[in-house]
Amino acid sequence: MHSYGNDLEKRKSLYKRTLFIVSISQVFGGAGLAAGVTVGALLAQQMLGTDAYAGLPSALFTLGSAGAALFVGRLSQRYGRRIGLTTGFIIGGLGAIGVIISAIINSIILLFISLLIYGAGTATNLQARYAGTDLATSKQRATAVSMTMVFTTFGAVAGPNLVNVMGNIASSISIPSIAGPFILAAAAYILAGLVLFLLLRPDPLIIARNLAVTNEVNKSVLTTSENTEDKRGIFVGAAIMVMTQIVMVAIMTMTPVHMSHHGHGLGAVGVVIGFHIGAMYLPSLITGFLVDKLGRAFMAIASGITLLLAGLISAFAPADSMLLLIIALSLLGLGWNFGLISGTALIVDSTEMTTRAKRQGTVDVLIALSGAAGGALSGMIVAGSSYATLSLIGGVISLLLIPVVIWARAKKTTG
Repeated sequence: MHSYGNDLEKRKSLYKRTLFIVSISQVFGGAGLAAGVTVGALLAQQMLGTDAYAGLPSALFTLGSAGAALFVGRLSQRYGRRIGLTTGFIIGGLGAIGVIISAIINSIILLFISLLIYGAGTATNLQARYAGTDLATSKQRATAVSMTMVFTTFGAVAGPNLVNVMGNIASSISIPSIAGPFILAAAAYILAGLVLFLLLRPDPLIIARNLAVTNEVNKSVLTTSENTEDKRGIFVGAAIMVMTQIVMVAIMTMTPVHMSHHGHGLGAVGVVIGFHIGAMYLPSLITGFLVDKLGRAFMAIASGITLLLAGLISAFAPADSMLLLIIALSLLGLGWNFGLISGTALIVDSTEMTTRAKRQGTVDVLIALSGAAGGALSGMIVAGSSYATLSLIGGVISLLLIPVVIWARAKKTTG
């Protein structure tokens, strides 16, 4: 431990190595989360025979991710990132296996239970973004988050575009084709867990926490603000991520069902969702740079405006226009990206090292619960009204980001 405290170059090397290892795991994690996003609603629609509850899979695995976020956060706080993240990914993989079995035996109850467990992978995939910030300076945090998210893109975009391939593989081994993507999810989550378990040594959170506690760390790595907690900053960061999550999950969840009703096949759904997930993660490197350079507040407002545009295009685009659906879902992903990275950076800025992982887990619980609410309500809104109404409601909610950020800046100025 003392060697890291006295050797700035060694800390920088560990920071870079941590980013590299977490990024590798995120490639697999991205592929794992894509399955539920792409075919979860369609699987429920097929097994239940109604659209009204098509949002339930999204609600269930985001609800499951809420409990997992709390569990992974506390586990990481106590035992380090390596143990916390590994456990979360393995549990998510087991949930994906349960979804496959439920499709084989046509069990709704097992499907719902398995989706809850599968949600652990989603929570862990998000929690992994914090691991890169443990040894980052205050001016590197958003960039560190963005680095790990960029690598999520490779798996997250590949997943939806392998829908037909995985469907064919599933059919060839007597598994319903629509459950095929969950075979990929199971393997991907388990591999992500193994990468972290085997390679994330020494643990970055344990190193950073001990350095902070013993005051051995140089001020260029951890500033004096590390020892204070800014509750307002935590609230605003959480609010940004909660609102962007509600809007993104609600519109994204019902897009495959909307497309299915208008004659689009699984391949077309996979393309649109692939663009969406790509936009959620691929711009991250640029977004991280912008958040660090232009500020958290500026990019949070940009998130609200981008999500509003996504909602408007989704609402008014002809259902048979693949191009406009791709643009709308890409903007939806981009707006979420702006919100997540700016909000995450605010949370890291506002928490102290000794309790950071626990606070991060608690905030991610709120994000997951908001996603669960968005997923559950989306199906009901579409069944009771239309996809256009859902999209417009999402656009209006996204505008709430602007007064929240303005309020926070006003409080900071007067405070």
